[in-house]
Amino acid sequence: MPRGAMSTMVMTGGTSGFGAIAAGRLRRSAENRLLLGARRVQEPGGSLPLDLAELESVRAFAGAVRGELAGAPIDALILNAGLVRADANRRTVDGYETTFAVNHLAHYLLLRLLLPELATGATVVLTTSGTHDPATGAGLTPPRHADAALLAYPDRDPGLDTRPRKAGEHAYTASKLCTVLTARALMEQESLRDKAVTVIAYCPGQVFGTGLAQDLPFYMRAVWSVMGAPVLSRPVRRLNRTLNTRVDAGNTLADLASGVVRPPAGRIYAALRGGQLTWSDPSEAARGVEAARTLWRDSAELAGLPA
Repeated sequence: MPRGAMSTMVMTGGTSGFGAIAAGRLRRSAENRLLLGARRVQEPGGSLPLDLAELESVRAFAGAVRGELAGAPIDALILNAGLVRADANRRTVDGYETTFAVNHLAHYLLLRLLLPELATGATVVLTTSGTHDPATGAGLTPPRHADAALLAYPDRDPGLDTRPRKAGEHAYTASKLCTVLTARALMEQESLRDKAVTVIAYCPGQVFGTGLAQDLPFYMRAVWSVMGAPVLSRPVRRLNRTLNTRVDAGNTLADLASGVVRPPAGRIYAALRGGQLTWSDPSEAARGVEAARTLWRDSAELAGLPA
């Protein structure tokens, strides 16, 4: 992008938590134009309706983005929205398990629909979680697989945990494994090879006080909110480097999206640890090339797209 030119960015998950901090920071720059997808449109001209639990809404949002672009390319695509539930029982209007549908499938569809609009040298940031990696020791049920069909229809999964909370944890961690694999598969797409697109799977660490927990029971939401208070979280962060503040997580996301921070050669997984960005290997399961290709194909089928 020529120096001084307007940079166009498209983002999900920018209305609360560290995503709102990132969005605010990006919008404060006169060189950025941010198109934000949100269930509740707050700012005419800056926000567009998007419900990630409905694939038709994702298609409509992509169409609205193209209309707003009026032929201009996208310089940064930030896929940040997500949720975690206390079970894996809820289904979207498309019939898919909600956590998988929102965290992975809707973003996969949006990514595929907007791929042709990416500028040469564009950046794609997909927010994942260190919980996809058992070695992180996050305390959540680690993912057993990234089988799109079984995650979309967990009742068909022979290994589904009968305990609702554990099934909900698996739905979340597996969806975040899917995020890293999607980033890996994206790097292989022929349509992007000549565009020199930067792809980053970003783990913000554990960030209390965000909207991630809005679908959890009241007592869990209350703990999540209280722990987001700096006076309480500060001593805990000193003991656990995976914990980060909303400000640190949001500013880092903005730095990655705007290209202030670039990945080292060959790296796609960025993990915020103790307020510092690291470029390490994701889990062993997230490094599987064939697993990434399979997930890409299977997700296309679920989303009604060609592989």
